[in-house]
Amino acid sequence: MRNTVKSDISNSRFYLLIFFLWLSLGQNIAQPIERAVKILVAPDREDWTYKTGDKVKFTISVFQNGNPVKNAPVRYEIGPEKMEATIKESKTAANGTITVDAGTLKSPGFLRCIAFTNVDGGEYKGLATAGFEPEKIQPTVTNPADFDAFWDAAKKELASVPMDAKMTLLPERCTEKVNVYHVNLQNFRTNVRLYGILTIPKKEGKYPALLKVPGAGVRPYYGDVAMAEKDIITFEIGIHGISVIMDPSVYTDLGQGALNGYPAYNLDDKDRFYYKRVYLGCIRANDFLTSLPQFDGSNLAVTGGSQGGALSIITAGIDPRVKWLGAFYPALSDVTGYLNGRAGGWPHFFDKINMKFNNTKEKLATVGYYDVVNFARRVKVPGFYMWGYNDETCPPTSMYSAYNVTTAPKELKLYLETGHWTYPEERDMMNNWLVSKLKPGK
Repeated sequence: MRNTVKSDISNSRFYLLIFFLWLSLGQNIAQPIERAVKILVAPDREDWTYKTGDKVKFTISVFQNGNPVKNAPVRYEIGPEKMEATIKESKTAANGTITVDAGTLKSPGFLRCIAFTNVDGGEYKGLATAGFEPEKIQPTVTNPADFDAFWDAAKKELASVPMDAKMTLLPERCTEKVNVYHVNLQNFRTNVRLYGILTIPKKEGKYPALLKVPGAGVRPYYGDVAMAEKDIITFEIGIHGISVIMDPSVYTDLGQGALNGYPAYNLDDKDRFYYKRVYLGCIRANDFLTSLPQFDGSNLAVTGGSQGGALSIITAGIDPRVKWLGAFYPALSDVTGYLNGRAGGWPHFFDKINMKFNNTKEKLATVGYYDVVNFARRVKVPGFYMWGYNDETCPPTSMYSAYNVTTAPKELKLYLETGHWTYPEERDMMNNWLVSKLKPGK
């Protein structure tokens, strides 16, 4: 009886943690919450893609209970994504639907229509984005002449630091087939640690490995037991140098306190910028994975979304041990786009809100060493990429800037209407791709 009660308490606490994790991740991984009224926007081509100079029309429809809302008030704004709207108008949709002329773009990029309606006292929003020759988008960020020397020196310094790996079994998270460990490692320089969750098959053998890198934020982690049950070692890491198994309230407090705004910490100094130890932490995580006696000695992949999509490309770009990368909507891509009259990547260092703080010689000198574009130039391994045209967090202009300079084998799977979230089918497709590469023939 005591064991049963203890198990029930542990299970309750575990599912409570999962609930808080879901809350903390929000729209980064989940579809938008369904609402009573839907306002749907769509370009007039099925693939949402046009040649520069082509005219685009958007259809805006308002539905309630599956039926068009007659005489729905519609307000819409049209313009290049993330930039000031060039068209702002209001109309009444007599039969629940209107079609509006949006004009065109004369250079490669994205034109977005954002529409709003008010029904029964509530405001509802919908959007769609037309792409104009996105495969021709080129980056704006500089490629520092000493980029490779900078990161080679950083990796050499990291290699001189003992890993000092510490593994703690988490019995309550283990399954019949998988052991789960809380791991912490010595990262870049003295007294900087890296924490994560290792999942590893229990049965003896040699296995491929998968590094899972995180989206932005501060949260606990749980590891990927499902992938480990497919005989793949996984290591899911945090980036902030703190334990990843604390009470959820700790992460909330840190996210709203000491780590609030961390993506811009020390942006004026390329040697002290927050992301230097983050990027090197991904290398250190691979040091650990490849040191495990259960690792098969060859097959290593990396995957993640948003900040994690960025870290996947970055890790593959500077760590030759990585053989495959899977990236969802990568952040930190072509962040200087705003300085050139178009959208830049998350965390939007140079948008109209942040421009006055970040548009300095020192900060501009730093971003080239950390922008995903310059790591994408150096990727030599196959990659599978997924995103949508409607992403307002990681604008597709910024993501294509990195994708288009990647010369390694690559595949982009578009889910056009998605914003900064994924369908379950996308997750399944990515996992199946990773398994097919890590375990060919299975």
